[in-house]
Amino acid sequence: MYLGVKESAKYYTFNKRNSNYIMPDKSELRIQLKAKREEIPLGARREKSYHITKHLEKLLDDYKVVLAYVAKEPEVETMVIINHLLENGKKVIVPIIQKETKTLRFSYLESIAELEPGTFKVPEPHTYEKPADPNTIEVAILPVVGFDKHGNRLGYGAGYYDRFLEKFPNLLKIGIAFACQEADLIPVEPFDAKMDYVVTEGGVIICDS
Repeated sequence: MYLGVKESAKYYTFNKRNSNYIMPDKSELRIQLKAKREEIPLGARREKSYHITKHLEKLLDDYKVVLAYVAKEPEVETMVIINHLLENGKKVIVPIIQKETKTLRFSYLESIAELEPGTFKVPEPHTYEKPADPNTIEVAILPVVGFDKHGNRLGYGAGYYDRFLEKFPNLLKIGIAFACQEADLIPVEPFDAKMDYVVTEGGVIICDS
């Protein structure tokens, strides 16, 4: 349901309702939604990522310290939004994966030239790491495998972001995904953190938790 348009970005809101919908299996749903994303041709992914970036620019305008994941194919591209934030004087913090403990540590990023392939081939600033205090983060841009209109997020299954968000429950959480990654209902567990917004190529979804 459209509630209006703000500077070309579409904003939606949804009310949570009881449903007889049968909860899908997380693992199976993850496989299905990853397959949907991979079916998007490269050119279309770039175009959709461009529109997502434009919506994000407006949404992030009032924030000074932003945590942004660095994308790898076929995720929503984040290099452009990271460049935009840096060019506008924002502090950008990126995660570094700690595989042994399945946790994240954080580094300031001053240029995308500082990035190099890291764990799981995710670009990370290992050589140029500048430790960042996660307590300073105002808003987090999160990778998404799947989402629903209530703000429930399906990740890759290892719990890296869940562990981080559990420690910072009041952090503004923005998931970015292609519209085809939406599910009717994402299965959730007590430790799963809801997103405040989901941004797709179609606009900004305001999640009603």
